[in-house]
Amino acid sequence: MKIRVNGEEKKIELDQENALLSKALHHMGYKPNTIVVELNNLIINSMKWEKVKLKDGDNLEIVSIVGGG
Repeated sequence: MKIRVNGEEKKIELDQENALLSKALHHMGYKPNTIVVELNNLIINSMKWEKVKLKDGDNLEIVSIVGGG
């Protein structure tokens, strides 16, 4: 499956049945408690990542949260 992540095309090895957002994020190495995810211009609540399925051509914007002072 090909998706766009932060403007860059990526191929991820998930079949359409198992193409959950949570699995894709894990596959790409993201830690769930440190990011905010926008899928096709909609921010997705992290509680729903286990239910949201990706499809070929989807566009993800992933922003990492960084602490500081």
